[in-house]
Amino acid sequence: MENNVAKEVELYADMCKWLEIYLVDKYKRQNCDIKVVDCHSVYLDSVLEKYGIINYYPQVVGLKIEIDVLGMVIWSNKAHLYFIEAKKTPLTLPNLGQLQIYCKLCDPEDAYLLSSAGLGSLNKVLNILHREDLLDFGDGKRIKKIKVAKWDISRKTIDNHTIIPKL
Repeated sequence: MENNVAKEVELYADMCKWLEIYLVDKYKRQNCDIKVVDCHSVYLDSVLEKYGIINYYPQVVGLKIEIDVLGMVIWSNKAHLYFIEAKKTPLTLPNLGQLQIYCKLCDPEDAYLLSSAGLGSLNKVLNILHREDLLDFGDGKRIKKIKVAKWDISRKTIDNHTIIPKL
């Protein structure tokens, strides 16, 4: 078995690079600014204030939400957020619950729950009990799903064989 990281914080830099490449590719034909930051020790409202987009997400002010990796796609009149919650331990229902609450409150464009140790007990919930509905969030007009996957530390990317829901 491949070695894991000693500390969760060691995952953030590679996840930032992965998310930035993904967003640059996704928005390459749009006139927008892309920022990806490791903000695990800073509250989300402070980060959004720093980048001048707190006005698009007033509901997060004062909530003390800490996202491990935050992607921001910024236009002149709107912004989209991308969340990554990282774990170095096998994933659990409380891990999913934490990100689910953040998604319900903030409604990011996309959210990822990634672990360098695999899906853990979420494997049973998502693959055996088929409860992908637990990944749902959104404003009601469009249902989005949290993406859950193993983070491949040697390849510095998501292990596409493990991603749920299947893309």
